Amino acid sequence: MKKYSLFTFVILLAVSMLLSACGESGTNNSSNGDSEGGGGEGEEMTNLTMGTGSVGGVYYPLGGEMANLWKDMIEVEGFDVSSVESGASVENIAKIQSGDFQLGIAQNTTMLNAVEGAGEFEGKDVGNVGVIGSLYPEALQVVTLDSTGIESIEDLKGKRVAVGPPGGATREAAEMVLSAYGIEEGDYEAYEEGFGDAKSKLQNNTIDASFAVVGVPSSTTDELDAATGEVKFLNIEGEALEKVVADSQYEAYTVEPGTYEWQDEPVQTITAMALLLGSTSQVSEDLAYELTKTLYENSGEMSIAQAKLITSDSALTGAQDLPLHPGTKKYFEEEGILE
Repeated sequence: MKKYSLFTFVILLAVSMLLSACGESGTNNSSNGDSEGGGGEGEEMTNLTMGTGSVGGVYYPLGGEMANLWKDMIEVEGFDVSSVESGASVENIAKIQSGDFQLGIAQNTTMLNAVEGAGEFEGKDVGNVGVIGSLYPEALQVVTLDSTGIESIEDLKGKRVAVGPPGGATREAAEMVLSAYGIEEGDYEAYEEGFGDAKSKLQNNTIDASFAVVGVPSSTTDELDAATGEVKFLNIEGEALEKVVADSQYEAYTVEPGTYEWQDEPVQTITAMALLLGSTSQVSEDLAYELTKTLYENSGEMSIAQAKLITSDSALTGAQDLPLHPGTKKYFEEEGILE
């Protein structure tokens, strides 16, 4: 009898260990899917993370205000949105694709590259990233100070230039514009700075000029002029402007006098649209519908200057050739924004 009991015990122990091992394996696979995003194929979520941009730009404060707007007005069980600082466009798209972010802000030019598998996204599949709507136009501001003696972009050869943070669209735009003027990598000292840090370095003479694709007016540029009283914009014009427009998705744009209270002259530059993007695999159609509806019907509740530009009239500007999130598509069709 004792021999039989021992045999039974051994069998039960073996079965128990096998089941335990299977359970641990299943847990590990699930954990990896959550942490790595499973290639963006994770389960639908209500606790969302939104990538914005660097402190000092528009994406960062706008993301915070959008998150607060949604949290105040959307009543979905377990719903929450955390907006986080990031490298902006490129990083936000990549992390939505990987499942690390569920929402993000990016330029339409960068999203076009992602969809076409061009630039930073060569060989990458971003089929799970959809547009939730256009936000506002951005302009490339090339800024220096009168005291530097710099008069034009040609003068940036050999200078210390902030070209934007890694993972953002500003760096790509800066390199493209400099190249159009015959200034290539190595012809200048590049600083990979966020907009706030670039402002501080200009102010204390650590750098000579700064590139920033940002909504105008930019509070960081206003702060720089308030501190120095000598902000100077450098124009992108002539053949260089024509080359940039011909070789990219950017369009020519004029920052009109008075856009900043201290700005007396027009500034010729380029523009793109800022977009809100969402995961089509982790953000359900119903939740994306609510995010879209709440944003476009209540944007006036936000205090940031660019919020007044977030309207249904421009909800598809710059996004006509891009994939929409199914929930957004449903809302736009109901409202007659999309036929």
